[in-house]
Amino acid sequence: MIFIALSVIALVTFYLYFTWTFDYWQKRGIKHDKPILLAGNNLRNYIMQKSVTELATEMYFKYPNEKVVGFFRTRRPELIIRDRDIIKRILTTDFYHFYPRGLYPHKEVIEPLMRNLFFADGDIWKLLRQRMTPAFTTGKLKAMFPLICDRAERLKGMLASATAEKPTTLDARDVMARYTTDFIGSVGFGLDANSLNEEDSEFRKLGKDIFRVNLPVFIIGVIKEIFPELCKHLKYTILVEKNMITLVKQILKQRNYEPSGRNDFIDLLLECRKKGAMVGESIEKRKADGTPEIINIELDDELFAAQMFVFFAAGFETSSSATSFTLHQLAYHQEVQKKVQDEIDRVLAKYDNKLCYDAIKDMTYLDWAFKEGMRMFPSLGYLIRELDVTIDPGVGIFIPLQALHNDPQYFANPEEFRPQRFHPDEFDKELSKSVYLPFGEGPRACIGERLGHMQSLAGLAAILSKFSVEPAPKTIRHPKVDPKSSIVQSISGGLPLIFRARNKNGNL
Repeated sequence: MIFIALSVIALVTFYLYFTWTFDYWQKRGIKHDKPILLAGNNLRNYIMQKSVTELATEMYFKYPNEKVVGFFRTRRPELIIRDRDIIKRILTTDFYHFYPRGLYPHKEVIEPLMRNLFFADGDIWKLLRQRMTPAFTTGKLKAMFPLICDRAERLKGMLASATAEKPTTLDARDVMARYTTDFIGSVGFGLDANSLNEEDSEFRKLGKDIFRVNLPVFIIGVIKEIFPELCKHLKYTILVEKNMITLVKQILKQRNYEPSGRNDFIDLLLECRKKGAMVGESIEKRKADGTPEIINIELDDELFAAQMFVFFAAGFETSSSATSFTLHQLAYHQEVQKKVQDEIDRVLAKYDNKLCYDAIKDMTYLDWAFKEGMRMFPSLGYLIRELDVTIDPGVGIFIPLQALHNDPQYFANPEEFRPQRFHPDEFDKELSKSVYLPFGEGPRACIGERLGHMQSLAGLAAILSKFSVEPAPKTIRHPKVDPKSSIVQSISGGLPLIFRARNKNGNL
């Protein structure tokens, strides 16, 4: 009898613990779907039917007259934002009430590689952002650009070999991932990764490992969300952590912990470290008189490696996803592709047929086409923040980019690929503050936005200057999102396209 009584008490306690928040949005008059035990509203993601982005997009369009919509991830209340004025307040006006991303399930036990500029919150984020922002000036970007152009030329060479005898079907997603990996190897780590020519290069394997969401990793992610305290010491990144920290330490030792003059990201971080400890006013801790405490953080090897990890992760997946999806759309819109190619030919003729920083800046229509690709399928499916006022601390905030970018009230005929909508005379600049947000907005916008944007344009210009793309027999017109995708969206099954060398007149 005692055992049965204890079992009943345990089950009731378990049930109450995981459901006592389920009336949270109802009490506040916010519409939401009914949550279920353990999963909340996230069951289809946990059983790998829908990605988080797809679920948020569904909720966005299910309640068209609401400014906000409630959601539950396990027992945690989250708020999906539909109103652009509220989005603007969260990202800019009232930023310091919403600066945490709250991406990691446990607030105190955090994996070493997660202490980076994207995942970190609080003082670590603030001091890193202050110290690293000067590393991404226009001058620094121009200094890096020859490294980008070199990789873009190698991309052309690889495709020339592949199409030397006849048009060839290649996975555009894989092609752009290999180009991006080589770019990161050179611009980030000062390495000649050669992923374009060596599919099994060690650096390419590292990139695959970072984003390989196999079943065990997915399960770890799910149970860490459901049982954050119990599973706080489980790690997503055990193997990647070891390899990344070892690689960074090797490079630092080779450079004798001094900038090498390559103007790569390692150099920029070494210059940051030479300035000494990062010191500033805390946004987390205050003295008895209410003034901020002064805190300092050393950019030690582990924190250094965490920044290299996010440079790799952010640059690799987002750029390759955005560029390959743009190529996919151009393959189905030959008239747009021709217009892009005509502009590339015209601009390159002004620069001795060589890619350079100024040439890329002159390719306006290519830029519009790339922006339109990111509108239709943003690399980041959503932005996430965490609340500390108004409702309750710890409530998650979702800004569903995929839904906003494809909402007809902001973009007429959103399913249509139309780069012209980004013409200055047509595009409402206010949209870039609250609706069109592929790189975020405000103090937590992507610090490497311009670098990633220019690298992507250079890769697209290199390809389209010499090749055309068209759908392959196995190409899916509307590709499916990988249900295991998290913030960064990825496509299931790749994006096969036919690559065809252009003739001397630039035509097929």
